[in-house]
Amino acid sequence: MKIFYAVLLIVMSYLYGSVPFALVIGKLFFHKDVRNYGSGNLGGTNAGRVLGKPAGLAVIILDATKCIVAMGITKLCIIHLGVHPDIYYISGLACIIGHCYPIFAEFKGGKGVSSAIAYALMTNIYAFLIAFVTFLVVLKLSKYVSLSSMLGCIAVCIASPFLGESLACIITNLIITCLVIYKHAANIQRIKAGNENKISWM
Repeated sequence: MKIFYAVLLIVMSYLYGSVPFALVIGKLFFHKDVRNYGSGNLGGTNAGRVLGKPAGLAVIILDATKCIVAMGITKLCIIHLGVHPDIYYISGLACIIGHCYPIFAEFKGGKGVSSAIAYALMTNIYAFLIAFVTFLVVLKLSKYVSLSSMLGCIAVCIASPFLGESLACIITNLIITCLVIYKHAANIQRIKAGNENKISWM
């Protein structure tokens, strides 16, 4: 029965992560499919460019809640149903994979940044602070959201073994970091070519 609950939690986390909030908000309130504009990405940055900053912020917050909700429910099941504690981290990873490859949007989703930061928040407050501070510092210096996002994840990945994290958490942090970098492959090429979009508000 515990195995059944564990599998159910992982599937649930993936499905909730697959909810394309950028697509939902775009179609519901703006009658636009954000996949047809800008970078075509179903993330908060592209939603902000296409739909405006308030909509982009709403998408970022909603995408962040994916891990918070999924991992919160998993934590309750660990406490009350005796599910293995490592499922907590696997559920978070499944949620981020769902965000990046959503079954509800032809497996073409966002880049996992908001969800990854929320994952850090749900696993270790110090990891979250490291990610957040690294993101802000790099963003201030470079003006690249993409570079800031990748380095924020890398910083958490490097710090994770020194924060008393479990092996399961360290491994999932590594997988999440690799996934975020992979999803930013096009951004990396644009950064190298010098034509990646820069922010102007910082």
